[in-house]
Amino acid sequence: MGYIIRAMKPQDAKAFIELLQTTDAESNFMLQEPGERQMNSFQLRMAVATGIHRIFLAVEEESGRFIGHIAGSFPYGRGERIKHAMHIGISVLKEFWGQGLGNTLFAALEDWAQENGIHRLELTVMTHNERGVALYKKRGFEIEGTKKHSARVNGEYIDEYLMAKLF
Repeated sequence: MGYIIRAMKPQDAKAFIELLQTTDAESNFMLQEPGERQMNSFQLRMAVATGIHRIFLAVEEESGRFIGHIAGSFPYGRGERIKHAMHIGISVLKEFWGQGLGNTLFAALEDWAQENGIHRLELTVMTHNERGVALYKKRGFEIEGTKKHSARVNGEYIDEYLMAKLF
């Protein structure tokens, strides 16, 4: 079964939110519990249309189903001092873990970032997410620090790594 990687369009918002709701429920590595996401379709369409978020989707060719995404955002704005830095989030449906989809999504976003003058990509990852940490290191990200007790999952405090890659 094949898939394509493409940029998200504003009209993809509803199906994209459904993807996030599914990946939130499938993994303890996400920062939101199932049902906690507050962004609605209108807000997401506006964020995509205005460039606040740059999102690439993995779309199953046969069905058209969204099976993963990677998003770059500018959570602190695009001011002169910080416009070179982009924060990343990624999710993949559990049935597609370990098949290279995350690596392919990263390649798409990194190509776009380099073409658009982004110098720094950064992300956080829960320290026990060994597959995620391995993928990010494979893509050239380095651990810059540890955020102690950054998240709480199933009643347990979890540390996160801050990781970044410079171009």
